[in-house]
Amino acid sequence: MFVDVHCHLSFPDFDNDRNAVIDRLQEHNISLLIDPGTDPATSKRSIELSTFYKFIYPTVGLHPHDVTDMVPEQTFSELETLAASPRVVGIGEIGLDYHYHDHHPEQQKAVFRIMLRLAKKLDLPAVIHSRDAWEDTLNILNEEKCSNLRGMMHCFSGNTEIARECIRLGFKISVPGTLTYKKSSLPTVVHDLDIQDLLTETDAPWLAPVPFRGKRNEPSHVRFVAQKIAEIKDLPLETTAGIIKSTALDLFSLSATSDKHREKRNP
Repeated sequence: MFVDVHCHLSFPDFDNDRNAVIDRLQEHNISLLIDPGTDPATSKRSIELSTFYKFIYPTVGLHPHDVTDMVPEQTFSELETLAASPRVVGIGEIGLDYHYHDHHPEQQKAVFRIMLRLAKKLDLPAVIHSRDAWEDTLNILNEEKCSNLRGMMHCFSGNTEIARECIRLGFKISVPGTLTYKKSSLPTVVHDLDIQDLLTETDAPWLAPVPFRGKRNEPSHVRFVAQKIAEIKDLPLETTAGIIKSTALDLFSLSATSDKHREKRNP
C-alpha cells in the first residue's frame, strides 16, 4: 500500500541489519521503494540491491555535495553506462545545495545541467535535491525545460508558491518525515496542493518522522508520512496511500504488478 520514493537502503548505515529492515517493509505494507545513487559507486550498489528484490528500483545520480571530487569525463561516462541498466528508473539524486559555505555554485550548476540533459536523453524522470538554492534550481529547470523533462522534488523544503512552480515544470512534490515535526511548514504546503501531486519518502537513514525523530530512519517509517498527509487532507489512509502509489507508478513508468512485495532473487 505505501511507497517510499527516496530511501538510501543500499548505504552502509544498513549493512548490519538490511535483511531485518526489508522484513519490516513487508510487515508494514511498504510495497515500492526507490533507492537513489549519489555518485557512480552508490549508484552501482543501488542497482545491485535492486537485482535481489523485485520491489526495489534504483536511480543513478551525482549529489551536489560530490561534484567537486569528480573527474568529469570519467564520471559522466560511467553514470550514463550505469543508467542503461534495465532496472534503473530515474536520474538522481542530482541538483543544487548551497547550505554549506564552500559549495562551489558554478560547478554545481554546470553538473546539474549535464545530469538533466542525461535524463532528457534517456527519457527518465529526474530526482532533484534543492537546498537553499531554489532560485537557481527553478531558473535552470525553466531553461532546460522540454516535453520529456519531468521528475520529483526530493525532500521538498520550499513553500507553496515554489511547489506550484515545480509542478508547473512537470515535477511532483516528495514529502519526507519532516512533515511530522512540530515547527514544520510542510503541512501548509500539503494542504494547499492537489494530492495527485504528492509523493512520500523517508530519505532514510536521515529525517526520521515522529515518533522516531533523532533515531536512524528506515523505509518502514514512510507510513507515518502517509498518515500525516491523510490527516491534513481529511482522507482515509488507504485512499491517500493508493493515490500516492498510483502517482509513483506513473512517474517511474512502473506497472501495477511491479510493486508486489519482496521477491528475493538468487544472487
